[in-house]
Amino acid sequence: MRYGYWMPIFGGWLRNVPDEQMSIDWPYLRDLAVASEQHGFDLTLIAELNLNDIKGHHAPSIDAWTLAPAVAAVTTHLELMLAVRPNYHQPALTAKALSTLDTIAPGRLSLNVVSSWWKDEAAQYGVPFDVHDARYARTAEWLEVLHRLLTEESVTHRGALYDLRGAVMEPKPARRPTVYMGGESPTAKDLISSRGDAYVMHGDPPETIAAKIADMRARRAAHGLAPLTFGVSGYVICRDTEQEARDELRRILDVRSSPEAYASYRDFVEGSHLESEVSLEEYSVSNRGLRAGLIGTPEQITARIAAYEQAGVDLLLLQFSPQHQEMARFGRDVIAPARAASPVTAGGGRPSR
Repeated sequence: MRYGYWMPIFGGWLRNVPDEQMSIDWPYLRDLAVASEQHGFDLTLIAELNLNDIKGHHAPSIDAWTLAPAVAAVTTHLELMLAVRPNYHQPALTAKALSTLDTIAPGRLSLNVVSSWWKDEAAQYGVPFDVHDARYARTAEWLEVLHRLLTEESVTHRGALYDLRGAVMEPKPARRPTVYMGGESPTAKDLISSRGDAYVMHGDPPETIAAKIADMRARRAAHGLAPLTFGVSGYVICRDTEQEARDELRRILDVRSSPEAYASYRDFVEGSHLESEVSLEEYSVSNRGLRAGLIGTPEQITARIAAYEQAGVDLLLLQFSPQHQEMARFGRDVIAPARAASPVTAGGGRPSR
């Protein structure tokens, strides 16, 4: 199992807890990134949202593509999974940014390609917003152009959305960035199985995840491509006793106390095509993280992780609050014992492409 974490670009993950003792200031994020390598984490996901969908639209949100080079410069082996939404970024300029970032962190970059769902944010920022299937049509063409720029000497492309005439993109990255993608609609799954390298899912129990993995493996095999790797998001509450963990869970479960959080919940549900309903209670933590069931003692969480491994999961993308303290606890009580029992090379085992 590889362990990743969401960089806290919003100042926290709990919609009903105003102050999580987490900062969006660079010293906090810098120290978190440096410490994460020491705690055994392999990867950080730097999400891209210009509005804060955790604390409300008027709360601060840090730009992913500005933050990424700073994180790259202060870390040594951490993989940087950089989120990108095709309607916000031209593929040629994204390829150029990636090639430059690769000079700072050679071979450590990957992409989380997100077919944007947030209509209100797009309107505020003056970018195109595509209805659901059109989002994936844009993403498919965007990925084609990006791949060609990263691998070919010059690129001429005349498509529905992008027009390049003999584009030269140098230097090339040390390796083609792994493309992680998520989505639950049939359109999304068709695109991911044919164009992605890894499928990342919201939190769900291991048996649900196992069925999704089986479906995506079959879709991938139909394309005759190398196997996908699989990631799951989860929110962690690790405590010395189960009662302490349950007490913390009760504390974070009342999202109705925040009108702005409720408005964000409605935006998300109305803009997404999900396979299962997300309850208002579950939405108190982002990405259905509580469904992962990573709540309890270190031993209980370790057993749950083993169930995910059995289901076929290769990567956990985790959220914590407060992040510094809880990541240190998780590294000490979960990651370190697991790797002592089954040694692996730190930071190794990137997804196949």
